[in-house]
Amino acid sequence: MSQLLRAIFATLLCTVTACNVARAQAPARLEVNVFPAGFIWPLWVAQDKSFFVQNGVDVHLIATPNSVQQLTGLIDGKFDIGMTAIDNVIAYMEGQGEAPTRTKPDLVAVMGSSSGFLSLMVAPDVKTFSDLRGRTLSVDAMTTGYAFTLRKMLELSGLKDSDYSLVKVGGMKERYEAMIAGKQSGTLSVPPFTLAAREKGFNELATALGVFKHYQGGVAAVRREWAASHRKELTGFIRGNLAALDWLYDPANKAEALRIFQNHLPGTSPEVAAKSYDVLLDPVNGFPKRAEIDTDGVNVAMDIRSQYGEPRKRLTDPTRYYDLSYYRAAIAKP
Repeated sequence: MSQLLRAIFATLLCTVTACNVARAQAPARLEVNVFPAGFIWPLWVAQDKSFFVQNGVDVHLIATPNSVQQLTGLIDGKFDIGMTAIDNVIAYMEGQGEAPTRTKPDLVAVMGSSSGFLSLMVAPDVKTFSDLRGRTLSVDAMTTGYAFTLRKMLELSGLKDSDYSLVKVGGMKERYEAMIAGKQSGTLSVPPFTLAAREKGFNELATALGVFKHYQGGVAAVRREWAASHRKELTGFIRGNLAALDWLYDPANKAEALRIFQNHLPGTSPEVAAKSYDVLLDPVNGFPKRAEIDTDGVNVAMDIRSQYGEPRKRLTDPTRYYDLSYYRAAIAKP
């Protein structure tokens, strides 16, 4: 082989090797379905500050208009992870989901996200629960998510199902806009929509955490089969989220954190963003600092579903709905 040919061959070999190394080191793409609201702030931070990439994953967020699209899509394999309510996981696993799926549900929560930050926001002329008699309130779906949570809150405040009406509208943003337009008199909402509603004269009657004391709202949910074959990617996702929480809770990062919040929720005023910061990063009731799952809160969600879910069944085993092995792997020292 001539010297020229050897040089060409060596160059080609180096190029191929470099490409293979680059592919091996490239972060794995993850499709994550979310409701675009303040409770996914850590995900925005992890994206913008490269915490996901540093942990080997390239996270792409997919906004969903409602839980039906989110859960049926997750179960049918249209994306990898869903940031959703634990009640949605329970509902579809128990055959009580809002909509049919092509694939048999086999979902599990692998990381906590929040207590839900749920506030019952109502029209300016509604001052008490009694004022809701004869009114219409909105939910995302009639049989999943936070619909049963709302019904339980109303029951504990003295209202029967016949005292009010529920209508299915969609996600947080959709329900906020409908309520502001006067189409319904109230809904369960989260920051920044709760705070924007307050600025417009709407009232907060109660919070889920205030009523139940423990409440598991949001979780990261996956298909068990997918998780088993993507353990490295899943632990990388959890680690990126944990790094974002550490960063968010550092007061030195507040100004940049607020810019990230407003960039991902265009139209949010600086005042609403600042108030959202106080709520979402409250040292007691804010984001769980280590993204843990509140098992007592899962039990509350199970009890509520046991009361309202159809077909009726008594739910007793919370470990059916979460698997902490991936979380433990993520927080373990390398």
